[in-house]
Amino acid sequence: MSTSSGFVVAIPARYASTRLPGKPLQLLAGEPLVLHVARRALAAGADEVWVATDDARVREALAGTPVQVAMTSPEHPSGTDRLAECAALAGWDDARVVVNLQGDEPFAPVSGIQAVAALAAQPGVDLATLCAPVEDVETLLDPNAVKVVRSVEGDALYFSRAPVPWPRDAFARSRDVMPDGEWFRHIGIYGYRVGFLKQFAAMPPGRLEQIEMLEQLRVLEAGHRVALGIASEPFPPGVDTPEDLARAQARLAAGE
Repeated sequence: MSTSSGFVVAIPARYASTRLPGKPLQLLAGEPLVLHVARRALAAGADEVWVATDDARVREALAGTPVQVAMTSPEHPSGTDRLAECAALAGWDDARVVVNLQGDEPFAPVSGIQAVAALAAQPGVDLATLCAPVEDVETLLDPNAVKVVRSVEGDALYFSRAPVPWPRDAFARSRDVMPDGEWFRHIGIYGYRVGFLKQFAAMPPGRLEQIEMLEQLRVLEAGHRVALGIASEPFPPGVDTPEDLARAQARLAAGE
């Protein structure tokens, strides 16, 4: 079993994708997308970087790299379930800190990966994740941009696709301008200890989760603590569609 005091990064990489078939192996600057993501994890100082996949072609694409591959079931309904199987295959101790880095984040900042790992290692934290300030009203109203409400202590109180908290007076006047105040957009990177990862994967879907279609609400509804850090660097958009892939290609070509 692995007992290092550092952290590991696990990257769920399901081959099938409705909007971008074969997404993990889509080429970005001539290399598979999943390899770009794994390099971000390696640059963050992870003790180990694992890709949890359901397709041998992904394993073959990573041959000869420092990245380890867990061949997981194609039946998993979520990345959390896939990573729970990865943890079992890797033999990680329940106290091990794992960062769940999405397989479509080739520009994830190193600082963000490290911040989530540090939060997850704190006593009493069940789940750690990040957020960023919302800076425009379009994002605030966009149901695809998940909002999160923070407590004074910095824990998550609620996640929603709605603009929460609702700025009653400001929106009564207009919904065309950003209201005064502070709103946060959730960034979908997670950290936890292996013991809680297993517990999370074993929980039945929560009522709030099924309403909002947000898996992280399962944790809050069950009464667990979610620590929420504010990202010190922007998380550029991930790659989920052919248009996203084209933008990522342009970003690399521009040297960003």
